[in-house]
Amino acid sequence: MRFPVRILRRSVPVPSSTTAQPGAQALPAGARRSRALALAFAAAIVGCIVAGALWGGLPGPGRAVAAVPGVAAPARGLPQYAAERTLGVASCANSLCHGSAEAWPGSNVLQTEFHVWQRSDRHARAYRTLLSDKSQAIVKRMGLTEPAHRAAVCLDCHAHNAPAARRAPEFSITEGVTCESCHGPAERWLRRHVESGASHRDNIAHGLYPTSNDIDRARLCVSCHFGNAQKLVTHRIMAAGHPRMSFELDTFTLLGPAHFRIDADWRERKGTWDGVRAWAIGQAVASQEQLAIFLHPQRGRDGLFPELVLFDCHACHQSMRGNRYLAARLKAGPGIVRLNDSNLLMLRLVARRVDADAGAALAKQIDRLHQAIAGAGDPIAQARAVYEAIDGLLPRIAAHRFAAADLQAMMEALVADGLASQYTDYAGAEQAVFALQSLGDFLARQKAVAPDQLGPGLRRLLALVADDEKYQPVAFQAGLREFAATLQAARRGGAK
Repeated sequence: MRFPVRILRRSVPVPSSTTAQPGAQALPAGARRSRALALAFAAAIVGCIVAGALWGGLPGPGRAVAAVPGVAAPARGLPQYAAERTLGVASCANSLCHGSAEAWPGSNVLQTEFHVWQRSDRHARAYRTLLSDKSQAIVKRMGLTEPAHRAAVCLDCHAHNAPAARRAPEFSITEGVTCESCHGPAERWLRRHVESGASHRDNIAHGLYPTSNDIDRARLCVSCHFGNAQKLVTHRIMAAGHPRMSFELDTFTLLGPAHFRIDADWRERKGTWDGVRAWAIGQAVASQEQLAIFLHPQRGRDGLFPELVLFDCHACHQSMRGNRYLAARLKAGPGIVRLNDSNLLMLRLVARRVDADAGAALAKQIDRLHQAIAGAGDPIAQARAVYEAIDGLLPRIAAHRFAAADLQAMMEALVADGLASQYTDYAGAEQAVFALQSLGDFLARQKAVAPDQLGPGLRRLLALVADDEKYQPVAFQAGLREFAATLQAARRGGAK
């Protein structure tokens, strides 16, 4: 579930760092074959997400949403809700700006960013998805009076749906998810960022969104690829035909495709790039956003029920003839609608590496949250406690330098958790495979493992999570058991 080799082959220098970077050199044949299967799986997920991101029931773009009691709002607002005007992609597309057909020699940026977005980035086609028969069928089933390509509930994630008063005449909603959707409305920073002596810090002060900051990028990406208190693919929307949502920050950053290169100039202006750190922070932020929605007095409710999209799909969606007791790992008893804890499962093992005591405390808090949801305690209080624990962990994750020993330990912990039946739910297994693919890739680049040996085991695991409706926990455990032996052999091979 990583970038395909054809995209990895870019004229980008390999940075001297402990983890993989955009533009790093291609892997040997075994790992490349694993990437090919991973790409098919991840591309299918991306395609589903781009197929529509709808939400309903709360105020529209630019209007206030009730705060979550006891949860502080993020310090930085998202580009869609910024006060500055959006200028449109034409402001970036000039051949002397970011619309060059070829990279400029000696430039500290590629200058080809517009063409990469236009030709290769699915975000550029997000609006067009709303014109499809499938999208129109979804809004019809939901009872919306507007077609998908005009409904704010669709445009909020399929375009840069800034309020009408903040759109320049050159702006067109049909451009999809554009430069300013991620980098922020350009009204104040566009001219300044090309002036002599302009700095990245100054650009941010004038409205450029800091996508190079893992926490800020995670909040931005998760806002559409999962949701937040302002916009969310609800259970009702999924019932109308929207595909299941799935996201992992590092993988999706690379699937972009990246239109930047990591070099000395980039690091001087923006700091270090660390794919493992991005993966870890993505798990933390996704967990927080899920809990914030759970705690939200309106967004977290749907009539008599809680917002069911926050819970594990297969807690309910399974054959009545089966006798699978998938909740046994939670010790909550059968018949319980389980919280989707796939990101929390990953975060728990990250926390153990960053701060062992905090990791142990977080694991206990997560267990108490599951018990409270099952009726043994106050779920709101426990969700807030987990949210606050993650808030305390985030700065430590961001500051942690993940070394090869961390990566090896996390891979082993991922396998051990699976063998201990922690991935009986499909979503947890899916995130575990995302993680194993990423961490294995990073270790292979450091020559800490032999990539040709990891490939077959990873391909088997990828195949086992290729279809959520066909997922078999017992088969996945068997695959993990085989992979554990493969990982040990690969580590010995990489150490030679």
